[in-house]
Amino acid sequence: MLAIEQNERITRVSLGTPMGNLLARYWHPIATTGELHDNPVKPVKLLGVPLTLFKDRQDKLGLIEQRCAHRRTDLKWGIPVDEGLRCAYHGWTYDSKGQCVDMPSEPDSSTFAAKVKLDSYPVEELGGLIWAYLGPAPAPLVPNWRPLVVEGAFRHVAVSTIPCNWLQCMENSVDPIHAEHLHGYLWEYVIERHGYTLPGTPEQVKRGMRKHVKTEYESYDHGIVKRRLFKGGSEGSLDWQHGHPLVFPNSVTLGGPGLYQMEVRVPVDDTTTWSIIYQAYVPGHGVPVPEQAFIPTFDAPLSDVPDYIGAQDMVVWRDQGEIMDRSRERLGDSDRGLILYRRMLEEQVKVVEDGGEPINVFRDPAGNQDLGPSAWDYGPTQDHQRGAVYLRTSGSHSPVLEQLDDIMAQGAAAAKRGE
Repeated sequence: MLAIEQNERITRVSLGTPMGNLLARYWHPIATTGELHDNPVKPVKLLGVPLTLFKDRQDKLGLIEQRCAHRRTDLKWGIPVDEGLRCAYHGWTYDSKGQCVDMPSEPDSSTFAAKVKLDSYPVEELGGLIWAYLGPAPAPLVPNWRPLVVEGAFRHVAVSTIPCNWLQCMENSVDPIHAEHLHGYLWEYVIERHGYTLPGTPEQVKRGMRKHVKTEYESYDHGIVKRRLFKGGSEGSLDWQHGHPLVFPNSVTLGGPGLYQMEVRVPVDDTTTWSIIYQAYVPGHGVPVPEQAFIPTFDAPLSDVPDYIGAQDMVVWRDQGEIMDRSRERLGDSDRGLILYRRMLEEQVKVVEDGGEPINVFRDPAGNQDLGPSAWDYGPTQDHQRGAVYLRTSGSHSPVLEQLDDIMAQGAAAAKRGE
């Protein structure tokens, strides 16, 4: 358990708090290209800071304060123009750096606009996600994690807003034991009560119920690797050899045949987390992958009938409370990964407090190429089973599942033919 003051230190994320100052050193996804395709203006909040994200008519991104400097109108109603965002109330217009460039109702001779500037923050696109940085200048590089840059991939993204603190979502990432019960026994009980018809579900549930007989946790260059050995399994298995790495500070990696998956828990504010499940499927073997002008984005619902893996996680995180009271928890031997992660958070907070730079901050382009632990090389496409995409975390809610399943099945068939 943690003392109340320790819990406050590692959960509060507003800028100026110890954890907020650490998290501000990293780029965080705040939108997807699919969302901006639907609407080029999006209100966002990150680390407690309310902001307006927009793309102007020349496709340039901007991330500025939430409100117009004139009459404090919310810029979520802003209108994109050639070089900025125009406030819907009186037409004051701001460029991507927050500089006011037009005040239509002021005299032509006025120089007032040059004196008005909103706060702005660096924003970049990578892998179909829109990334923001709220930390001190100069901004580091957006990390080239492998799912974001792997070639020949068909990508899609599930997003969910969870009404709880970011840390209880992330602590799940170093807790493999939960899968046995939450994604096994609970799922079996949900099927018993409500039914479930996705392809392969009974096999997935039985797989989830496998008994963990051994777990290990170790730090590595980018975070923590958790390894697990199931009853009847071998230490030559991928779950033991590769493990499932936590990428510090707020991501976890998963994989499957031809699948590169990354889950990011974005700290919106103290009691809200934006969950992103990012998947890049690579069929290989000459199978054509459709071009994607933007990444399909869909909501994975926070359902009280947790009939898919993501919902099972999310309802547990939510129902631990807005900010879990860790002063009342009781940890056992199986929680060694949790303890290691909390220690790493404290260590990196101290690094920032002492004026240093935490891990996973990249400034040299040569060291920012195809970053990724071995968990993303999970196995050949030929091992893909038709229907498996329906069971990957977000259940049946993706609008492109049928297309994905077909692409991956083509890859598996081609692999088996030796193509």
